[in-house]
Amino acid sequence: MDFKKSTSIRYLAIVALLVIVGISVIVRAGFLMFVKRGYWEQVADRFVKENVVVKPNRGNILSEDGQLMASSLPEYRIYMDFMTSESKKFPARREKDQHRRDTLLKNNINEISEGLHRIFPDRTAAEFKAHLLKGRERKSRNWQIYPKRISYIQYKEVKKLPVFRLNQYTGGFIGKSFNRRKKPFGSLAMRTLGDTFAGYPDSAKNGLELAYDSILKGKTGLTHRQKVMNKYLNIVDVPAVDGCDIVSTINVNMQDIAEKALVDKMKELNADMGVVILMEVATGEVRAIVNMSKAGDGNYYEMNNHAISTRMEPGSTFKTASILVALDDGVVDTTEIVDTGTGVYMMHGSPMKDHNWYRGGYQKISLPRILGVSSNIGVSRIIDEKYADNPTKFVEGLYRIGIGEPLNLEIPGYQPPIIRYPNKQNWWKTTLAWMSIGYETQIAPINTLAFYNAIANNGRMVKPRFVKAIMRDGEVIEEFPVEVLKESICSSSALKKMQDMLEGVVSKGLGKQAGSKQFHVSGKTGTAQVAQGAGGYKSGAMQYLVSFCGYFPSENPQYSCIVAIRKPGYPASGGGMAGPVFSRIAERVMAGSLQRNLTEAIDSNTIVIPDVKNGDLNEARYILRELDVENEWEGEYDEENAFGQANMTTNGVELTRMETSTGSVPNVKGMGAKDAVYLMEKCGLKVQLSGIGKVRSQSIPAGTKPIKGRTVKLVLK
Repeated sequence: MDFKKSTSIRYLAIVALLVIVGISVIVRAGFLMFVKRGYWEQVADRFVKENVVVKPNRGNILSEDGQLMASSLPEYRIYMDFMTSESKKFPARREKDQHRRDTLLKNNINEISEGLHRIFPDRTAAEFKAHLLKGRERKSRNWQIYPKRISYIQYKEVKKLPVFRLNQYTGGFIGKSFNRRKKPFGSLAMRTLGDTFAGYPDSAKNGLELAYDSILKGKTGLTHRQKVMNKYLNIVDVPAVDGCDIVSTINVNMQDIAEKALVDKMKELNADMGVVILMEVATGEVRAIVNMSKAGDGNYYEMNNHAISTRMEPGSTFKTASILVALDDGVVDTTEIVDTGTGVYMMHGSPMKDHNWYRGGYQKISLPRILGVSSNIGVSRIIDEKYADNPTKFVEGLYRIGIGEPLNLEIPGYQPPIIRYPNKQNWWKTTLAWMSIGYETQIAPINTLAFYNAIANNGRMVKPRFVKAIMRDGEVIEEFPVEVLKESICSSSALKKMQDMLEGVVSKGLGKQAGSKQFHVSGKTGTAQVAQGAGGYKSGAMQYLVSFCGYFPSENPQYSCIVAIRKPGYPASGGGMAGPVFSRIAERVMAGSLQRNLTEAIDSNTIVIPDVKNGDLNEARYILRELDVENEWEGEYDEENAFGQANMTTNGVELTRMETSTGSVPNVKGMGAKDAVYLMEKCGLKVQLSGIGKVRSQSIPAGTKPIKGRTVKLVLK
């Protein structure tokens, strides 16, 4: 028993020893991995490394007028190595260096702490001082000075402080650089521009960042470290090639206009989703694209690119396509009269209703009126009666006019339209009628806009563009031309009739609130029920998609635009809810485009006389001569000493010379700061300025005897 007992004790002792050793190994490993990580990384960097990858700078994304919309900007984390020294092999010298650095830090600690507080006001100078002394006491090799990443400008300011301005081995200051993708305009077009993965600015996630990733990211380089003159240097083997810049079609001002107009209306309607796309008619260049979703905090953010990736039942904006197919096929004309009855019509056993059915409907109305009041019965009866025997012809017509055309956009996530063909399992007697008014089809807003843009562009369908050029070092190396998808979506006669009817929708129909008093607008309203949840339309979780799609000005279309807002419950009106957003965007965009060059506003027969300050008449005369403005001299003219007054006359400027001498204080009223200071200092006076513009008052009256060294106060306004 004693033998077994002693054996057990030995085993327990061995196990306890192994456990203690294991725990100590784990603790030591954790200490090296986390506490000493920075130090060992620095040690590793001192050894020779082969084939070290050098990352290139990622290219910028620019707006259509060259403003920076996305860029990789450097950020820094700052550390202090309190034990660093260049003297690795000589302990005595290392101790001497350490003592010198300690003295240097001690003598400058107050100035350093005050400087850090000035740059980072969220911490006091006393807190910075205590923090640095704590790191010194612990003899840390990698003591973090400030917990957050700092900007390049802040980093440069920190580097100006005592001790920190010295090199790493002398002062111990360490700055680690990180690249971060930033958008100077914040959330503007954020989802379209795209993102990179957090902490990995060279890894694109979505949007234009992903679509043009191969162009933006550049090419990596290679270096190796080599010891030269007792120091390790990075020797470049293959230089890194920075990424190119891409010039987007986005206009920052138009984007801002569109976003504000949409968000204001969404807040008013308590909407959960909204889209605006503004496109240049002739080129297809997307000038603004807004994708707003309501977040859990009640605010609106760009979280999904609904404009290109969310297919939805378009509702009444689709009626334009249905009628255009019928016009192009010649099965209907603008003289067509349809009896819509009292606003309720039984379509193959299912009730079809107009929005005013509870007021008795529209009775018999013409085709332009059908589109103007967005009559469901009028459109569905025309299409059902004309194409009931051959529904395939109607569907093929939809593809022919471009509403079902896949746009093949470069931005990842684009969803092409879904328009069903007949003779399939999902085709019923009611399908044709309901399809004609915008149900039983799935179309992203960008497709609807491309179709309306073709109508505005005299039938020529162009592909929506988000990027127009690639640049390197400020020079355009590749331009993307306009891509034509269809030279003509329909006959010229059908197109002209549709253009006239769309203008009538705004001037006489339900789209009046999308119009403007300044110019004509054409387009179509849309209101569609949106089923939510597994219960579909009968689940009670009903929402509505209200929209307006059109172009402006009607006579010479410059821009096309779609506004689509999804909101809960009734009331719902495309013209009354999306229409005002469209109008607000259109008027502000047109107001910006009406700016003219100043020279165009000047009558060639009018003499423009500039406001000339008193002072140096030689300079005034030179400018007036260059502007071809007549100028006259009163009194004698001294070429070298000509100071005086400028008086406006009917046809020019009269210049009057004044006497200037060091024996009296000059009258500098009406002069600019440069001339006034020159004359006052010439008299031996010191000058104190306040304000900008012309001198309005001087503290020492003109004509008095100057006292050398006295201060004269000049007030400019």
